[in-house]
Amino acid sequence: MAQIHKRVSSEQTKNVLEKYHNKQLDKQAAMAQLGLNRSRFFDLLKLYRADKDNFSITYERKAHTKFTAEQEILIAEELKKEKELIDNRDMPITDFNYSAIRDILVEKHGLTVSLPTIIARAKTMGCYKARGLKATHTREVLTNYAGELIQHDASIHQWSPYIQEKFVAITSLDDYSRGLLFADLFKTENTWNHIHAVKSVVLSYGCPKSYYVDQHSIFRYVKNRDEYRPHKNYTTFTDDVDPQWKQVLKDLNIETIYALSPQAKGKIERPYRWLQDRTVRRCAKEGVITFEGVRKIFLEEADRYNTRQVHSTTKEIPSFRLQAALRQGKTIFRKFELPKPYKSLSDIFCLREKRVVDGYGRISLNNLKFPVSGIAAGQAVDIRLAPISESLLEVRLWNQNKLIGRHEVKAQDMPQVRF
Repeated sequence: MAQIHKRVSSEQTKNVLEKYHNKQLDKQAAMAQLGLNRSRFFDLLKLYRADKDNFSITYERKAHTKFTAEQEILIAEELKKEKELIDNRDMPITDFNYSAIRDILVEKHGLTVSLPTIIARAKTMGCYKARGLKATHTREVLTNYAGELIQHDASIHQWSPYIQEKFVAITSLDDYSRGLLFADLFKTENTWNHIHAVKSVVLSYGCPKSYYVDQHSIFRYVKNRDEYRPHKNYTTFTDDVDPQWKQVLKDLNIETIYALSPQAKGKIERPYRWLQDRTVRRCAKEGVITFEGVRKIFLEEADRYNTRQVHSTTKEIPSFRLQAALRQGKTIFRKFELPKPYKSLSDIFCLREKRVVDGYGRISLNNLKFPVSGIAAGQAVDIRLAPISESLLEVRLWNQNKLIGRHEVKAQDMPQVRF
């Protein structure tokens, strides 16, 4: 049936509504005369009663936004840049990202353009590539609270096509909010950078219930695979030895859960793909040639993901969803408190070693000697090491739950300690 403004005039409609209002027509008769269902009839009646004198059903189509010649040029230029990246076989970019183009037009040029408009321009310019069907997958939020499960991972990638060196992104994602609680770019992947990520999350939000990680040797000792390490022992089985990272989580009473396959890490892999795509495109278009430049763009895109992007699964912006959960008490983050008997953050977020006191009342670490008073020869001393700066390390000595010494040493004097 044709729309009401194509069938009857505003005056005719007002006449029928007036008669119903004055109880000269019943509801069924009025609806029949106008050819409306109940919902639409009462919507019009509400408008009529609100302003009888100016009531009208005349339909006025909104004019399409027209862009100036200069604005059309800006849109075309961004599409051409995108096509040049895709046509260049040396670039790791194969598809158009019209959402990224839209964001650039808004933030760089102050030009608000809808995705359909950009796609329409792309088709006329030959800058369109239809995407194939993707395999469907489950996108569920399996947790009920913020802090219930933190998905933690690293991604080694060539983030700028102008830099041959690959850098490492480390992220920690809250399963409930899909927010990136930690996201940063490093030149190398090592245990300390992963410990630093845990420290950042714990000090910012509290202790989560569990971490979900893969079976990388930084996170898990696996028999046969990791037997080249110092604790090689044919009677040592998987999980009999705790890597440094896992020891930190144990001190904090945080559970570690391991993904049994790469496919089981899909929720953290999708944000990685999003960050990779956005970061690489910007680095390519802006000609970034330094690690610092790549890291700046990476952090900006991580912030965009957290604070401006509506997540496809939750239909909410991750940071808004997280803050709402914290306000409403939908969280099981525990307030961080130093576990007894430890005295400093450096006792928890650190690398650990053990040494035995020699006959001279000293312990040795990387050819450096440290005196320990009151400890008999043959007793073990726990050593906890944490960076103070790029050039200084803090060495804290513990025995039987007591701090027995603290030293500062130059990082260059401990080349075997990798932070």
